[in-house]
Amino acid sequence: MTIHSALNDFKRVRGSDRLFAGERRSTTGFFTGLEDRLVHVSPDGAIGDYSYPLSGLVGVDRSRFGVEIDGTVRWFDDGDQRYVEGTAAVETVHRVAGRRLVQYDLAIGRLHLTHFVLEDGTGETERGSLDRSDAPSDFGSDAGTPTIQACFGFAPEGRTGRVGQLRHDGIVEVHHDSERDLLAASTDFEVTSQMPETFDELLEAGPTALPRSSDDGRYEDGRLSPIILASVELEGATPRTTIATLLTDAEACDRADALDRVRAGPLDHPTRDSLLEAGRTQTRRLGLDRFRRSETAPAGAFEDLRALQLLRASSGSRIAGPEFDPYYRYSGGYGYTWFRDDAEISRFLLAADRRAELGLEDWHEASARFYTDTQRSDGTWPHRVWPHSGRLAPGWANGRLERGSGTSEYQADQTASVVAYLATYLRVVDPSAEYVRESLLAAKDGLDASLEDDGLPTRVQNAWENMTGRFTHTAATFLEAYAALARAPLPERIGDDAAERARAVYDALETLWVPDRGIYALRLDGDVLDDRLDGSTFALASAHAEYDRLEGGVDDERLDRLVSHHETTIEGLARDPDGPVTGLARFESDPWRVRDQDDPKIWTVTTAWGAHAAVELESLLSDRDHAAAANFGDRAATLLEAVGPDGSLRRSGGYLPEQVFDDGIADSAMPLGWPHALRLATATALDE
Repeated sequence: MTIHSALNDFKRVRGSDRLFAGERRSTTGFFTGLEDRLVHVSPDGAIGDYSYPLSGLVGVDRSRFGVEIDGTVRWFDDGDQRYVEGTAAVETVHRVAGRRLVQYDLAIGRLHLTHFVLEDGTGETERGSLDRSDAPSDFGSDAGTPTIQACFGFAPEGRTGRVGQLRHDGIVEVHHDSERDLLAASTDFEVTSQMPETFDELLEAGPTALPRSSDDGRYEDGRLSPIILASVELEGATPRTTIATLLTDAEACDRADALDRVRAGPLDHPTRDSLLEAGRTQTRRLGLDRFRRSETAPAGAFEDLRALQLLRASSGSRIAGPEFDPYYRYSGGYGYTWFRDDAEISRFLLAADRRAELGLEDWHEASARFYTDTQRSDGTWPHRVWPHSGRLAPGWANGRLERGSGTSEYQADQTASVVAYLATYLRVVDPSAEYVRESLLAAKDGLDASLEDDGLPTRVQNAWENMTGRFTHTAATFLEAYAALARAPLPERIGDDAAERARAVYDALETLWVPDRGIYALRLDGDVLDDRLDGSTFALASAHAEYDRLEGGVDDERLDRLVSHHETTIEGLARDPDGPVTGLARFESDPWRVRDQDDPKIWTVTTAWGAHAAVELESLLSDRDHAAAANFGDRAATLLEAVGPDGSLRRSGGYLPEQVFDDGIADSAMPLGWPHALRLATATALDE
């Protein structure tokens, strides 16, 4: 997102009671791109790249499509969208003057294809007979050759200035330094130069729509702009064309090869059928097609895994969600790999795979290698990194990297989450993985450095990244990490010490117990217990389950306290407003992004987390014949339903947004990876 598009959005939606001005939202529309490129297709058909974290390339910042007939251009408005045939190909149906013009989008590697087909006068298209609108058509037989008007605003390396255009034979290239963004089509097209907004236009009260005026008459304008307006012919008895954009890096792909690739893209996929076959081939190659046919995968597994694949880089790590706030106007950004989120996703996928035989072995190994490659010399992991390179990304919790800085500006739960995954991976997937074993030995030192003599982790930042203290959630992740280390095939002295530290954390959790409320506190802040309900404390369930497998040492009093804590937290965070949604808030009195809403918003993460905690407790309690076991099974099923395939928190495409207003409007990042993995792990556990 460039400052031009951010300011235009700010002008369009400022004052809205639901939209946050200046963002690049993905809460409507669909994504395509299961590999190095992530492309959003808006309901009006406009495409935009969210690709930088996955590939290091920026690509299309904004675009707009329309159709011209007989000199009149009709720009597309909201269309009907869906995924086609279990692929990542997006279909958008535009209704223009009583006719259907159907758009198909598919990203393959760093190539993106947009295919348009206009139904003929009998209602026939490439895919056969279609329902036709009753509205009369003004596309008469003498209307002339229709053309697609395609306006692209590229931003190579995030720039709209100091860029240039090259006009090759039937190809346009926009470049800055190393990034080259190319445009081609399967049919003839003409190019008109478009200039970015002037300073005066940026200062005007209203937004500037694309396409805008042509160049200012200066000789060089047409070749020093990132904006292209292409008039692309629709050809054939059934008028159609395919438009391609390709993102390349000059250091990895020379110009001649890039030109050949972008030219071949639309020529190899000139029809709907050829594009959809490419989509089917892609899902087979990535192994996603098997989840649709699996007899062991739970309902919704394919949609969950497709969403996670969309967010996944070739390194194996994932962004938290598509970047909707790149200027940090309302948040600290989302298009990065957090080790907490990613390792939790990895753990949930590993658990789901072991139950339902999903065949995710390659994913598990890629995650293990990414974590070991990005580990710091002190055994810990930093706040967040770029998934395409593993290099440090901007963050605010890197106290362990800053010389002389206190360690409270550090999120110790991130390291603990990675340790729990790697220890489980070493034990159940590949006990011979020496690189994992070496990483765990160093990671234990990193954990130990953050554990105080009283058995609780030191003062650090929390999972929600909005306060510091000594948190129940952080302690739970340490309990699980140490228990997992003690169970892993490590040297005996390491396992014994890890078990001893797990017992210390287990005992120290009593410090955080709040008798009056029957819960574990959100945090210990100095000498004061912050006794608010907190959804991240659902981590206590899986932590105690892991500890019980190690020691069999969860005593009856602790079981009763876990029951009380989870019952109270689930009931206290439950939101069932008059609107169409139900679920759990993040924590008690959460003020973030509520706008004019009095109560905290519903979060899909805490809703799915509550379901997962309930099913973990149900298993633990059943082993002890505890009377509350059945109740937690019911709670798990009810919460899971809200994020399930037909749940109130699900959106088109099977996506789960991070947050939802009481009126059902989605907010923040969508899809968000963490709740998708939580949901899948919980669904497989309930099926089992």
